[in-house]
Amino acid sequence: MDGPEIGLEGISPRTQWTRRGFVMTSLVTEFALSMQPVSAETITTDTNGLDAGEVKVSVADGSIPAYRAMPAQGGPFPTVLVIHEAWGVHEHIKDVCRRLAKLGHFAIASELWARQGNAAAAKDPDETRKIMSSVPEAQVMSDLDATAAYAKSTGKADVTKLAVTGFCWGGRETWLYAAHNPGLKAAVSWYGVDRPVGELTPKNPADVIADLKCPVLALYGSEDKSIPPEMIEKREAACKADGKTCELKVYPDAPHGFNADYRPSYRPEAAKDGWARMLIWFKDHGVA
Repeated sequence: MDGPEIGLEGISPRTQWTRRGFVMTSLVTEFALSMQPVSAETITTDTNGLDAGEVKVSVADGSIPAYRAMPAQGGPFPTVLVIHEAWGVHEHIKDVCRRLAKLGHFAIASELWARQGNAAAAKDPDETRKIMSSVPEAQVMSDLDATAAYAKSTGKADVTKLAVTGFCWGGRETWLYAAHNPGLKAAVSWYGVDRPVGELTPKNPADVIADLKCPVLALYGSEDKSIPPEMIEKREAACKADGKTCELKVYPDAPHGFNADYRPSYRPEAAKDGWARMLIWFKDHGVA
């Protein structure tokens, strides 16, 4: 993998994740518990013509489960790292991987909270937030590097054509990873929120824009209460000030999670337009 590797030097014992065990050793098989019942509008992508399923990704202190999908024939394929939302790699995130695979990509989503808890099994948002607040940023960056390295090791992923996309919590991590890995060609963030700054999460998207290694497309909803207009404006201003290639699109009347077809927040028109913009962004920046 061409991107940098993160070591454990300089990390305090509180954030040194090698001291932890792994809560999750395999992925959930359904949708997140706290997000049910599932909407009638839920999209389900079949595996016809695909090689899709759970894999293990070797990381600094063991292995984490991941879902990988790619065309059954041919390769190597342009590669997309998919960063999960606050409910982990449940059925919706797996389906996103299958949708990308149907379009000729090697798509992979690792369970980035595997050490801290099972977000898909959380019974309410408070439990999810507790898990989220315990995840060190350095761990996430290291595990994404490991995921890209795993993809390369299969011989089916062309990591010279590497992109990242993420949703909600993953949308925030998309910005951060775009500032971390110089091997990336493109990044697409879906409604990436800010997090409270602290020891485990020292920076937010606006803080890392000067360090972006690739162009970033960011998609937002005007009715997203977790992302006020000034947050978007701050990111946009930083992109312009630092001369970075960024495009920030705000969908009128769309709430947080407008691409999540399994939830009431789903807005088909915004979701379809965002998906189309993402694919064009990938193509325009060499991930096709």
